[in-house]
Amino acid sequence: MSEWPDPAVDYVQAISDTKLVLGQRYAEWSLSGPSLEDDIGGASAAQEEIGHVRQLARELEGQGRDLEWINGQRDPDEFANAACLDRLEGSWTEYVASVAPADRAAWYLLDAIDRDDLDGLITKMGEDEYFHLEYHDARLETLAEEDPETVQNTLETTLPQALALIGPAAYDEDEDPVYTTGFTDRSVAEIRESYIDHYRRLFEGTDVSLEAVEWDEPALDDWDEKRRRSGSGAISQTDVEQLRGEKNQLFTMN
Repeated sequence: MSEWPDPAVDYVQAISDTKLVLGQRYAEWSLSGPSLEDDIGGASAAQEEIGHVRQLARELEGQGRDLEWINGQRDPDEFANAACLDRLEGSWTEYVASVAPADRAAWYLLDAIDRDDLDGLITKMGEDEYFHLEYHDARLETLAEEDPETVQNTLETTLPQALALIGPAAYDEDEDPVYTTGFTDRSVAEIRESYIDHYRRLFEGTDVSLEAVEWDEPALDDWDEKRRRSGSGAISQTDVEQLRGEKNQLFTMN
């Protein structure tokens, strides 16, 4: 296995961490959705995300990352997940409008990777992600009719946080350190453009207005390149313990 550039390792780590926390969030809601279809969809997505994490973990281990550390043996502020997944408290509508932007952002980053040795892995993940993203969009369209105010209010927070995972607009073809090494086939600026265009088209003609979304986030000066977020937030210590499976280990020992 060839060595990746250092910025590329952090880039993939952020994708993996977002998927790791996504799997946890899907599992938490797999028995709380408004319908059996939603519960089944959440459980299935949780399994698929964890499967993706395991595959990415092997790749990251090959680049020198410690496997136990990748799988959760670290402090909350060492996770590089999309900030919109840090806390999911509230209604089903708020949940969907939080996980959907994170899932799509992680996929756009993954899909931009341009390496022959990862092509098969990314193609397989893309087959799973197609159904995740189609489901999210369908649910958001329905919720935009049923509860547009909550969708709009939530997205005004979560879309900028998901854009921070993708990266700053200043990272064009000349400035993006991952793109300039040849690890990706499009710059952060191009990925952002596709991402923003998707959500603008999705809610066009609905009662959800995205005019107040801060599309320019994150500001380059405030952005943590390693954790791909602005600010110092993090998942909770309880989340970390759940990701580690500590309670399951204790149950097994007893």
